[in-house]
Amino acid sequence: MIKNFLLVVALLSLALAVGCATGGNGIVPPPITMNVTITGPYSDINQDAIYPTQSVTLTATPSSGPTMPVTWTLSGAGTLTPVTPATNPPTATYLAPGAAASGIAVTATSTTVTTITGSLGIIVVPVSVVVTPLTVSVGEDLVQQFTAVAVPDDAPQQFTWTCTPGSACAGFSGPSNSDVAVYTAPSSAQSGIQITATSTVAQNPLGTAVSKVSVVSSRLTPGTYAFQFSGSNDSGNSIAMAGSVTAGANGAITSGVEDVVIDGVYNQYTTVTGSFVPSPNNGNNISNNLGKLTLSASGGPSYTFTAVLTSSGIIRMIDGAGTGSGVMQPLPTGTHFNTQGQTFAFGFTGVDSNGKRVGYVGLLPMTPNGDGTAGTITGGLLDSNDNGSPTVCATPPCSVTGSYSLQANGSWQMTLTAGTTTLDFDFYVSAGTTQTKTGPGALTLYAISTDPIKTNPAVSGSMIYQVPMTSGYNNAAFEGTSVSNLAGTNANVALTVGITDGTSGGTGGTGGFTGTFDQNDNGTIISVPPSAPFSYTYVASSSNTGRYIFQMLGNPTAKTVVPPLPFVLYASGANRGFLLDQSSSAVMTGTMDPQPSLKNFGYGGSELPGTYAAATISNSDSSVAPVVQNLLLTSTGFTPAGVPTYLATGIQNPGNESLTNGTYTMNNNGTGAGTGTITYTSPGVTYVIYAIDANAVSGSQNSVITDFMMMGTCTPQAPATTCSSGPPSSIMFAQQ
Repeated sequence: MIKNFLLVVALLSLALAVGCATGGNGIVPPPITMNVTITGPYSDINQDAIYPTQSVTLTATPSSGPTMPVTWTLSGAGTLTPVTPATNPPTATYLAPGAAASGIAVTATSTTVTTITGSLGIIVVPVSVVVTPLTVSVGEDLVQQFTAVAVPDDAPQQFTWTCTPGSACAGFSGPSNSDVAVYTAPSSAQSGIQITATSTVAQNPLGTAVSKVSVVSSRLTPGTYAFQFSGSNDSGNSIAMAGSVTAGANGAITSGVEDVVIDGVYNQYTTVTGSFVPSPNNGNNISNNLGKLTLSASGGPSYTFTAVLTSSGIIRMIDGAGTGSGVMQPLPTGTHFNTQGQTFAFGFTGVDSNGKRVGYVGLLPMTPNGDGTAGTITGGLLDSNDNGSPTVCATPPCSVTGSYSLQANGSWQMTLTAGTTTLDFDFYVSAGTTQTKTGPGALTLYAISTDPIKTNPAVSGSMIYQVPMTSGYNNAAFEGTSVSNLAGTNANVALTVGITDGTSGGTGGTGGFTGTFDQNDNGTIISVPPSAPFSYTYVASSSNTGRYIFQMLGNPTAKTVVPPLPFVLYASGANRGFLLDQSSSAVMTGTMDPQPSLKNFGYGGSELPGTYAAATISNSDSSVAPVVQNLLLTSTGFTPAGVPTYLATGIQNPGNESLTNGTYTMNNNGTGAGTGTITYTSPGVTYVIYAIDANAVSGSQNSVITDFMMMGTCTPQAPATTCSSGPPSSIMFAQQ
């Protein structure tokens, strides 16, 4: 839900009937009006979203001059009680009715000059409830947590919980008035289970929300999954993996194919087996969302990953081959790949023949042949950065052509030609149920280089369907707010939130890009706050095909300003795409994701609470250990200024380490909306959080569920400029 902001309304009034003469300078003073405002425990109660039975205090003050006594009148539902003896300025208490109502007006009239009057319109809205997760599969004998949030945000966050049918609910616990419930699944598969949270607000009808639960033998449900993984192995050598596997019953992986590149040596294994085994509960209530994933290649390596699962069944995994991270997700029924001409934006990262970091980004227009088993690539573009220099062609962007074809084992082979350079890849079709979706479920391919490293860099990454734009990808196509995550060599990571203005009003047709960022360069912290945002530029290039140049990072707050770096972005949708710095040896790579267009750039208390699977997704230093976390965020109310606050607890793995006493306050203003800091007292660790991809919850008054990016930070103690210890310099992604 969009956070309610204080609206001070000065409404209809009559001109002062007495004393209408002009002043000594001949200027007629403005008429005095009466302002009726809501005052409360915090500063942003919205008179258009009073909840049933809510009691609010109203204050009447003249627009100028001294305060004066008033009489109060009410038109419409509810009750109004003037406060006696009268305060100065005068106040009254409005008590909302027990059901939704509109057409309500409270009027204050001066008893001194009856023509001085003012009114406040009030709308009473029903309390709705948001439960997360909305739909979830729970493994037999495993434990799942649920959270509830009441909307409007200032409604009491207290609920009664129920579970049906009773035969499946012996392991359910929903404490009275709590916003958290816990469900332990029975030992046999069942469906049709409902976990219901009901607001304690006495309204008619009551506000409720239902989570639909299925008990399954394994969260790794039968079907086909695609995966990718990259990082460093136990010897510190680069490793990348991509493939496709088939899951059978009880978490068993029965078949599959995978490509593995270790220190530039490529192998494909066509017989892959394994399993997913959930972790024991250990009293931490997260066993449904944590486990071990094993992939074993016949004649090849066997890896066991620590994994967390989202409510939709996406697996994020770490650590199976050293210090790396990856993702595995189920394929939808049917595929939309290669059914017609499609353009894909891509981002690949890896190493060159000397072990130096390299990045590729670009566009690949792919046209299928007649039977959809092969195709050609024409009109493609590619930018590269190999340790600070472009290598594929002298003047980027490089023109790209190529071909691709489906292999008998389910992998696709792709050959790209850019100038005199030939690049070979395998790729696997992953998520995507529709080719018009721009969110996290867009049609996605996982790609991996099959070239020997001595010939071409060993890289891997994703290719995402590019949504067509009627007017092309010009500056206007990128008007809005976005969050970017970046990672480069030697544990250099950053998060940016910025607003692109959609114009071409600057020199050379550039648009404005304004925002804030946090950067952790292996312990050296740069933070550009919302109170002093950067003001950079961006511009569409290459005939509006989706290639942009963005200014990013730098340090505009330094005594000697550090200029920003030029980044190239290839768009997969509006305010979404792959990023690559064009010239630095850090080879910063990452993605940009849209942040929702929220009223007044605000997030409400209903948008963040929930259960999250968080995992390292971006890390360029083999010494930085990746982690996975199971997080529980609950609402604790608001600051006096009306800013939502949260309590965060959880478990971090490897190590089953408790995250306790975490507090988080979300910034709600301007370019820094959706950002904040979460601090745990045990262990002593601090993260910045950047909210992205808010998803609407049907029937919940525009409430949303929000995913977010996390990055570890610390505050250097003077005179030091770096942190001696602190959280990992890596990017994490948290998803419900």
